[in-house]
Formats: sequence, structure tokens, C-alpha cells
Amino acid sequence: MSVLQRDPQDQVRVLDEDGTVVGEVPDVDDETLVDMYRYMRLARHFDTRAVSLQRQGRMGTYPPLSGQEGAQIGSALALDEQDWMVPSYREHGASLLRGLPLKQTLLYWMGHEKGNEMPEGVNLFPPAVPIASQIPHATGAAWAKKLRGEDDTAVICYFGDGATSEGDFHEGLNFAGVFDTPNVFFCNNNQWAISVPRERQTAAETLAQKATAYGIDGVQVDGMDPLAVYSVTKAALDKAKNPGEGEGRPTLIEAVQYRFGAHTTADDPTVYRDDDEVEKWKAKDPIPRLEAFLRETGRIDDEAVEAIEEDVKQRVADAIEAAESDPRPDPSDMFDYAYAERTPEIQAQYEEFEALREKFGDEGFLRE
Repeated sequence: MSVLQRDPQDQVRVLDEDGTVVGEVPDVDDETLVDMYRYMRLARHFDTRAVSLQRQGRMGTYPPLSGQEGAQIGSALALDEQDWMVPSYREHGASLLRGLPLKQTLLYWMGHEKGNEMPEGVNLFPPAVPIASQIPHATGAAWAKKLRGEDDTAVICYFGDGATSEGDFHEGLNFAGVFDTPNVFFCNNNQWAISVPRERQTAAETLAQKATAYGIDGVQVDGMDPLAVYSVTKAALDKAKNPGEGEGRPTLIEAVQYRFGAHTTADDPTVYRDDDEVEKWKAKDPIPRLEAFLRETGRIDDEAVEAIEEDVKQRVADAIEAAESDPRPDPSDMFDYAYAERTPEIQAQYEEFEALREKFGDEGFLRE
């Protein structure tokens, strides 16, 4: 039975919390499995350093991803080169794996428009901060691929559990169901929409079962089990591109997981959740979980882990140095990228801002 052919309340798992195999291990080579671990470690270390940079005033507000590495890397590894990724604002690890340099992610959160520049050949949309706004975009992109006859291409779209309460979610999935678009909708259910808990989002038993209303498949997966995430995403992508008899192309995946840190660095999660809850979920940490499996099966050892750790630290340090070496953008740039041409209102704001700069100088904006 396909991992997609099950009740959306029946969560897919391959590894338990200790890294013991409890399901069917996906058919991937050893190198890919080690790369999965390497990228998860890289995403975690990058996340730790990025939060530190923000606390030091070297970067703007930043959304941490720790705890969600299994879902990000497991799903992104399932994509083929020609597939497209539409992220929200927390997919730093998945975007890296798809070809976006860490430097670009740092520049984006440093307020530099260059952070939105995608390298040539990288099939990745820019981050979407407004909640759920990227879902209709992803549906439209997939519909375009279908109309053009690009049957070997699918579009994966990431969003959080909070996005399922937005109208964009309904519209995007409803359109996908009606027009049978090659979409994979990947919901990172990390239990909290900022400070609103999952149980206050919906009375539905699962988020995956919402797919039924749109006539598409829904599946719930243990989002802190990277092997299970890979299996489910790969099956959904294959179906999107080559559905079987009577199958629809779109799929909604609910990856059940937890964000260990704050919603963003402007948030204080201790106000709305307790330490016991956090510790309970940290016991499910996807990184030691996968490491235990790789060690038990002889794919890595102490020496390999140490080498990966050193490589990860160096790559992140190099990215930070490169981003901070880039000339900082001029503050007036913020008026130039929302529209092709400045609207009268934007032009008026620009002129007011420039008058203030001339009167007080840039240092006037930096005084506490």
C-alpha cells in the first residue's frame, strides 16, 4: 500500500524517537542518507548562529527553524531538479538544499534586496512572509506547468498550521482540486501559529483531513522523522507528475512537528507555552534520531560525525563573513522594490524620508 493510501488520521512513521526502524525505510543510497544528516546539522548550526547574530544587532528579525530540520530536508531531498519550491519564511534549510546559498538567506534577513536574487537554474520562489499568500501562487505555477505540458514537473508549497485558517489556503487547494494541478501542499504543523495553539486553529481531528473537502489526497506524517517525510513527499511528487488510474495530482501533507525556539526573534514563547511541553518535543529531535539510525546501520561513526561538524561550522562561518562583507543597502532602497514604479503615495513617503535624512543625518535614526 502506498504511504498516501491511508486514513489522514493514521500518521506515517519510519523511525521512532530512538531511531529504531518501525516502518519501511525508503529506497535511497547511503550517500543520500548521510547527506540528509549533513544538511540537517548544517541547518541547525546555521539557525543557532543566525539567532545569535540577531541578538547582537547584526541582523534583523529572524524566524528560527530548529526542530523542523527533518521536515525541511526530508521533503526537499525528494524533489527532482526540475521541480519548483515555493517557501514561506522559515524554509532556510530546504532552500539551501535546493541551491540558495546561506549568504543569500542572511542578506534577506539583514534587509538586503539582494537576498531575493535566485541563482540561475535554482527553481525557488522568494520567501513569503504574509501568511498563506504563497499558496495561490504555487497553485498558479503548477497550473501553468500543466497547461504547458511540462508533465515531469511538480510544485511543492510550504506553509504553517496557521496558514490553514486563511482564505488563501482554501482558494489555493480548492483550485488545485478542481483543475487537478501537480501540487504538493506541505503543511509544517509546528503546533503554534505564533501564540495560538493548534487546537484553537480548527476543530478538525487533523489538518491533513482538510484535503477531503477539496477532493484531493491528504496524509499526516511524523514531521520529525526525516525518512518518513522523504517517503511521503516522494510519493506525492510522483503522483503529481504521473497519477495512476483514477488518482488526482494534488496532495496535502501535514508534517507534525515542533519549533523549539520562538516564532521569530521578536517573540517570547515562554509567555504562552511551558518548559515541559518544549522538553517533551525535544525528545523527538530529528537530528539525534537520524544519527542513531545511521550509526546503528554502520553508515556513520564518530569520525564521520566529527568531520561533518567541522564542515558545518566552516560553511556557516564563511557565509556570515561573506554576507557581512557585502555593502549594506541604502535605506532609500526600501521604496524601490514593492512596485515597478513608485506610486504617488510611495513617492511622497520617499520624499518625506529623504527630508528627514537631510535634516538629522542617518545617525538620527540610530539613536536610542
